[in-house]
Amino acid sequence: MLKHAIFQGIVQRRMVGIVRAGTADIALGIAEACIAGGITALEVAFTTPGTLDVIKTLRQRHGDAVMLGAGTVLDPETARLAILAGAQFIISPSVNLDTIRMCQRYQVLAMPGVMTPTEIVTALEAGADIIKIFPAEMFGPAYIKALSAPLPHAPLMPTGGVTVDNLGEWFANGALAVGIGSSLSGPGASGDFSAVEARAKAFVAAMEKVRSKQP
Repeated sequence: MLKHAIFQGIVQRRMVGIVRAGTADIALGIAEACIAGGITALEVAFTTPGTLDVIKTLRQRHGDAVMLGAGTVLDPETARLAILAGAQFIISPSVNLDTIRMCQRYQVLAMPGVMTPTEIVTALEAGADIIKIFPAEMFGPAYIKALSAPLPHAPLMPTGGVTVDNLGEWFANGALAVGIGSSLSGPGASGDFSAVEARAKAFVAAMEKVRSKQP
């Protein structure tokens, strides 16, 4: 799938579920629950044991029906391994220029984590495709609006602190998409995958309300 198609897929889905778990089996359970609940863009964090195997397994099971990325990617070496395993986007908690270049080499989305306007511009100049605002809960939805005023062209994806109840606020303040972590996948840590699926369905329903309020 070409990079522009991956970008459009993120824009259309508007939500990226974050899969972070203590074992590969739990990670797969969380991912499958998210997919069953309707969230079909997933980031598998490299803090999860066996991340590459999780990505490979999900790619084999779902093909292009599910958009898969790797998260907590700190360097280009890790990014390349994830890309070869089937990751279509690379998400980092910080800006690493070599990682962004690696993504551009393989034509996958680079989504570095930033917090300041300087970091946003640095990431964009290096070729970043979507800018992850992290940790977004430290400043809230109003910070997205503040950043968008001088940088309206920056595609911002707040991550951290996104819940069903405040989902609409992030988009009302200018978010392109959101990354959703523990408020979605939290119950999966104890093996309650049905609760994860229910939360995914709740997010999907909340997103439909967001879409209905936007032109």
